[in-house]
Amino acid sequence: MTMNPSAPAAPASPASVSLYDARPFFEKALQFGVQNGILDPQKLEAIRLDAPKGMVQIARYFGNEFLRPDIEKARDRIVNLVSLSLESTSGGDLRQAAELLRDHSFMSRSKAGSDMLRALLALPESTGFHASLDSGAEAGGPPKGLAEWSLKSLADYQTELARRQPIQQEKDAAVWLAEQLGLDIEALEEAHTHAEAVIRSALLALATRRTEMPDWVEFEKLVADLRKKYHAARARSDAKTQKAASARAQTLSVTIPQDLPDEFRDVVQAVRQSVLGDLPQILDSALTARALFANDSEHHHAPLLGRYFWVEDIASEMHYHEQSVSLAWDKVTGGNCDDGSLLTLLVCVAAGAVPKTVLTEKAAAALVRKMQKPGTAPGFSPDLATQYIACHAPAQHQDAYLQLWDDFVEEAGATLQSDSTYARKDALALLRRECHVIA
Repeated sequence: MTMNPSAPAAPASPASVSLYDARPFFEKALQFGVQNGILDPQKLEAIRLDAPKGMVQIARYFGNEFLRPDIEKARDRIVNLVSLSLESTSGGDLRQAAELLRDHSFMSRSKAGSDMLRALLALPESTGFHASLDSGAEAGGPPKGLAEWSLKSLADYQTELARRQPIQQEKDAAVWLAEQLGLDIEALEEAHTHAEAVIRSALLALATRRTEMPDWVEFEKLVADLRKKYHAARARSDAKTQKAASARAQTLSVTIPQDLPDEFRDVVQAVRQSVLGDLPQILDSALTARALFANDSEHHHAPLLGRYFWVEDIASEMHYHEQSVSLAWDKVTGGNCDDGSLLTLLVCVAAGAVPKTVLTEKAAAALVRKMQKPGTAPGFSPDLATQYIACHAPAQHQDAYLQLWDDFVEEAGATLQSDSTYARKDALALLRRECHVIA
């Protein structure tokens, strides 16, 4: 690396005065230090000895120290790293920068610049949580992006730092809130979620006095709780204060935790405002939680999809689904699971009638007429009942119910669909024997 610190800067042309000095900041500080007696010959000699060693180390780190292009690139890198450190620490003051060169070794300033960039690259580029991967090309290699950033200016560094620091702060705030609800950063990374969604859900969970981050089942209940509070607030107000009550319900205790660290308050407050902006949709009971937050077969566009987070707990969701199915089945059957009740229900379904577990004599006769009515469409379709079992019956009982139905159809199907002279009488007698028919 060639240095001539005593050489003056190139003179400006007579036609104009240039205010821009394109030299690296290190060279400016070096020249200033020499011209103002801050750097003595011994210090300059130390820099001359350190610089080539540093260049070889950098060339080896990023490529090959035996290749001239890599050595030349290493010269640019080491000068830029020292410049980054000096200009950042001194705030652009050449006297302070020269004093830094006097008081510290050249190699230490190069390492300081490298440390600045490593700290920058360790900051997240987005608010997404994902499992950390080895960012080096090989074990012990440079972090991803270091080669590029080692040649960038302080202005580029400061711009990127200003972009990444708030992202880190938002992620740290999300981690803090998640930990209050029993979830650590590893769980967030496994979920591949993002900071804003975690903060939004945490605020809603705390607003409904939950102590754990909700899974989907609990998240649906959380939405129901918010709606219940909102409608209760409206019900307590009269028409004159309706608007004010609605406004109070909008804020609905969605507050920032009192023990939230001060450094997170601004970022959480900003996300809280976005939650308040979502509340009109969340509190709209015309839409189900699934229609709002998750894609399903009936709603192709969920307006709040991806904006909130819940723990993926397949076992919990399956248990909840099974409970829901069981409750719905019990409602349809009236809790009657004997063979007669089930067959009555399934015969009604196969005939395209309203499902019932008990038939009057009159209703049974009407059902038989419907099943045996001449026409192109069959009056009795066993497959309809088979599908009904698959869609509505509790999973643990489906095989038994299907077997019961198949056995019934094999024995009674011909009679129910017969067009013989005594068909109606035989079919009615069969329903009295196998199903629940009351006088």
